[in-house]
Amino acid sequence: MARVTVEDCIDKVENRFELVLLSGHRARQISQGAAITVDRDNDKNPVVALREIADETLSPGDLKEDLIHSLQKHVEVDEPEADEPEVIEQDEAASPLADAAPTDDEPVSFDRMSEEDLLAGIEGLVPPEKSDDF
Repeated sequence: MARVTVEDCIDKVENRFELVLLSGHRARQISQGAAITVDRDNDKNPVVALREIADETLSPGDLKEDLIHSLQKHVEVDEPEADEPEVIEQDEAASPLADAAPTDDEPVSFDRMSEEDLLAGIEGLVPPEKSDDF
């Protein structure tokens, strides 16, 4: 194969945009020192990458996976879930926070503020002094 054209590769990778992405990624790999799978024949890296795709010496699916992996910034790792830690029960009399902590039986109450109280509080705020530093 003397010259590689898009038509030689389009039956291997049907989307032309994807072909450009894959061949560009492979050409960068070659320039970083990856081993080539076809004869170079004094061709530049993009042409060698296209020839590899056209000759099917590399799987387009593998190239696509490698491209996706190279573009990922955060890779999720499936880690086993940690078992629930054992709860150490203390004597309530010995705990200093025993009276302060609400129990599950007691409902939690929140302080409510009326709109008038809120407006009065906002009006009472003093704006910060202006300085010439900014």
